[in-house]
Amino acid sequence: MRNYATAQNIGGREEQCDATAVYTAPTGARAYVLLDGIGSTPSVRAWTRETAARVARTAARQGNAGAGLGAVHARLRAEREDVHPYARRYLPKACAVVAVTAPGLPLTVAWCGDSRAYVLALGTARRLTTDHNLRRVYPPCDMYPEGGNRHTVTSCLGSTADDARVTAEYRHLAIETVTVPAENCRLLLASDGAYEPVEDNRADVATYLVGTPGESARALVTTAVGWAGVRPDNATALVADLRP
Repeated sequence: MRNYATAQNIGGREEQCDATAVYTAPTGARAYVLLDGIGSTPSVRAWTRETAARVARTAARQGNAGAGLGAVHARLRAEREDVHPYARRYLPKACAVVAVTAPGLPLTVAWCGDSRAYVLALGTARRLTTDHNLRRVYPPCDMYPEGGNRHTVTSCLGSTADDARVTAEYRHLAIETVTVPAENCRLLLASDGAYEPVEDNRADVATYLVGTPGESARALVTTAVGWAGVRPDNATALVADLRP
């Protein structure tokens, strides 16, 4: 029986431009991937689906989330370097979060953009990622209580900005990683359309991570779209039960 499930809701968008992929390498390493396409067009939808699968294959074969996402990020940068800067602006891009499990090794997570990874253990959801957006760069303060625009991302897959450039402009790496011990837990990967409305309504994502992975994922995205207001975003959740 599969240990994971994905749920999506198109929200108020014309296209579903989020995508997920899961791939298991011959070594037993498995990659879970969620991409949140930037924009809402058929070309972004197609590219995001193709690229999610590409990231999942690479990360599983590498046996490490950071190595896999970093390799695809670098290849895309190289592929796009010769494209005219004006045309490059319109090429598809996506926020990405990747988690990799491998026999005998800790869980690795990597991301660029504002898609998130959480682990649920003993009823508590712990966020593993820190958003790459302007709110991180310019946190809320007395003069600007909202801080920077959380919907303006500062790193993404498909950008030609490398670590040096992103660090100089935004004071974080283009891709960040975290490693956590392998343990019995539930993994959640979520697009901003899935977690933002829940948190904006002062709810805890852990509330929706009960039942089977499929029930959990559906509950989260259904709640998110219902709470998102007049124009809800694409909402996507991937839930997996992990064992060490």
